[in-house]
Amino acid sequence: MANLTQVLKSEIARLARKEVKQEMASVRKAATQHRRDIAELKRQIKDLQKRISKIKSQQGKPSKSVQVETEEGERFRFSAKGLRSHREKLGISAADYATLVGVSAQTIYLWEREKTRPRRSQMPAVAAVRKLGVREAQRRLEEA
Repeated sequence: MANLTQVLKSEIARLARKEVKQEMASVRKAATQHRRDIAELKRQIKDLQKRISKIKSQQGKPSKSVQVETEEGERFRFSAKGLRSHREKLGISAADYATLVGVSAQTIYLWEREKTRPRRSQMPAVAAVRKLGVREAQRRLEEA
């Protein structure tokens, strides 16, 4: 009798292992598919984050030129290259140019490198300095 119970127990264990193995195969397949899906979603997220950062960087850049009307009704267009070339034409430093405009030397430096742009309130002063010649600029610097 002991032999019969032992045979029954081993047969039951064998059948149980067989069923568990079949069930585990489907679970493994599902887990593998889930891992693939997660990896694909991570790739999509990474791609979308790259796109977002690219769009943000494009929006954050100041435009090359700004157009404003001065108090006299004249139109004045600011560009960093124009500011730098005018300063060099006058033969003065950024600090001296800043004195003429009424801002700091760092502000002129940032304007020339297109990091920032003049405020609307500063534009008339910039326009007035842009009209100056070499002699007039030197005279004003001596007065200041």
